[in-house]
Amino acid sequence: MIPTEISADLIGQWVGQHLWPLFRIASFLMVVPIFGTQLVPARARLGLALLITILIVPLLPPAPQVEAFSADAVVITLQQILIGVGMGFAMTALWQLFVVAGQMIAMQMGLGFASMVDPANGVNVPVLSQIYTITITLLFLAMNGHLVMFEIFIESFRTLPVGFEGLGQVGVWELAHRVSWMFVSAMLLALPAVSAVLIVSIAFGVMTRAAPQMNIFALGFPIGLIFGLFSIWVLHANFLPHFEQYTRETFEFMRNLQGQP
Repeated sequence: MIPTEISADLIGQWVGQHLWPLFRIASFLMVVPIFGTQLVPARARLGLALLITILIVPLLPPAPQVEAFSADAVVITLQQILIGVGMGFAMTALWQLFVVAGQMIAMQMGLGFASMVDPANGVNVPVLSQIYTITITLLFLAMNGHLVMFEIFIESFRTLPVGFEGLGQVGVWELAHRVSWMFVSAMLLALPAVSAVLIVSIAFGVMTRAAPQMNIFALGFPIGLIFGLFSIWVLHANFLPHFEQYTRETFEFMRNLQGQP
């Protein structure tokens, strides 16, 4: 017979089996690039989170038995949100790496004023950063990176099961230090083009010192811009190996964040 009353234990069982995984998946989809941008409606992200939750719930280990409206349930919910946001932030750092590299190159070569609104984030970014963002998005989808990303994320339910233990203090510190990795990698990516444009600027400075009559602003800006575009064209041939390396490092970081070797 169908029970006429829904007991507190039954509600707690439903919460443990479906709601907590839904919190982790939904928070991940709200932060991760491609799926968490403004181009994807919130209803579509929520529907995808519900679909993934229904598919993976039978494969998950049993959830802890706690009361649905207790302090322990709130702690577990916050832990799931922190895990989802943390792993989504690891992927966001990969995208922002190329945005920062594009900003560095654009500012050095004089293209910093040429900005446009990024439809994904709703902020102004240099055109070069937008080109880099479109390029890595297409490469990521072409390499089936989104499938690998979801595979690693689903593995987190096995390595970090639903419970009172989340990322912990060590995981939070690793996420904070990930910002430094983003800036260091962006600087290494932009260093060849920035150095090439800097050499041109130094050469014009020496020429101005030797011939003060020469207008450095009239000659240096267009030549530096042309040389910067040439540097970007030359360095674009090695764009794919850099993207593969940074993507591999990001996936390894997501696994290490879960405690996997």
